Amino acid sequence: MFNKILIANRGEIALRILRAAKELGVATVAVHSTADKDAMHVRLADESVCIGPPSARESYLNIPALLSACEITGADAIHPGYGFLSENARFAEICGDHNIAFIGPKAEHIRIMGDKIEAKRTARRLGIPCVPGSDGGVTDDDEAMKIARGIGFPVLIKASSGGGGRGMKVARTEADLSTALSMARSEAKAAFGDDAVYLEKYLERPRHIEIQVLGDGRGAAVHLGERDCSLQRRHQKVLEESPSPALNPAQRIDIGEIVARAMRELQYLGVGTVEFLYEEGQFFFIEMNTRIQVEHPVTEMITGIDLVNEQIRIAAGAELGFTQADVSFSGHAIECRINAEHPETFRPSPGRIAYYHPPGGLGVRVDSAVYQGYNIPPNYDSLVGKLIVHGRTRPEALMRLRRALDEFIIDGIDTTIPLFRTLLRNADIQAGNYDIHWLERFLAEGAE
Repeated sequence: MFNKILIANRGEIALRILRAAKELGVATVAVHSTADKDAMHVRLADESVCIGPPSARESYLNIPALLSACEITGADAIHPGYGFLSENARFAEICGDHNIAFIGPKAEHIRIMGDKIEAKRTARRLGIPCVPGSDGGVTDDDEAMKIARGIGFPVLIKASSGGGGRGMKVARTEADLSTALSMARSEAKAAFGDDAVYLEKYLERPRHIEIQVLGDGRGAAVHLGERDCSLQRRHQKVLEESPSPALNPAQRIDIGEIVARAMRELQYLGVGTVEFLYEEGQFFFIEMNTRIQVEHPVTEMITGIDLVNEQIRIAAGAELGFTQADVSFSGHAIECRINAEHPETFRPSPGRIAYYHPPGGLGVRVDSAVYQGYNIPPNYDSLVGKLIVHGRTRPEALMRLRRALDEFIIDGIDTTIPLFRTLLRNADIQAGNYDIHWLERFLAEGAE
């Protein structure tokens, strides 16, 4: 096991990692920007190091500063959390070059899955079903038109190095294609420094289903069921639940085993999430995230498996301590992402939290690093915390979520709590009848 882990992140995920490390008896180092000097993980870590000014580029993305922090504290491992450097293959390699363990997948797997075109090729080779589309990057408009006519309009243009909806455009007709290609390339170049794009069939009303996997890098791998992440705004997840209300047990087993078998062949190391669009009984691979996910707690709630604990153990050289037959699923879990945003306009709302009272009780979990008097800086994402509930059934989980949202008090800033209260009154949400476009249709109708 490691002697000391440096947590190369901030906010709730930094605190989540710190808790797992402490339960394993491993010392922790919190790094922070000047804007995060009063952060909870900084207060609770065994040691802390300031690595730069508020700008993420000069602090949390500053690789020399992170390595220096490891050197002066004697940390022998880095946990990158999610975001920032968590899916940076070069960073993983640099850590290895400096004899620092990177708590995450092998650099080669990060690199493969970070290139959306190569990821799709790899998925096909491993037997994972994919969305019909181009075999690789599309270099000119004539080639794109030929491919689009072959798979049929509408088509989705996606950045090869993309994420978060950037570099993604829909062409519904032949007349739309040239403009959509130009916009996608321009956006991809600005966001990722790479204007390569590819085409996929655009699915009109799919769900977003993702499979959680865990592998030991030696050929052992299991799946931990699925999460339904279909409630999205601008391609960003808002609410997640497990199991999906759209799948039956046979579908769950089938797609889970396809993914687990692929991870065994790949000899995947650590945690990862294989993401699909699901429509009319069919799964279509879209990408793999080679890191811990924001929504990992819903999987933990229904399996009882501590994913961050397993991440650390496996990165330290431990074998996977259980088989697929040992994994069982109990009840239903739902997570709401509580953001510091106006619930109707989604305008960011940084500032000081004047009063903070999180909910509690049976089956309620709050993953958050804020506290009363804490000042949410304007420099980073707006996530305040995650409210996760567990029930024996989905209706029980929904009732528990309503109760927990009513208890949750955050004064001094705007939050999205009122939005979730509204959503839970909707018949479609209650029935689990929604797709990836549902929330934006709902919000648009409310604005009319």
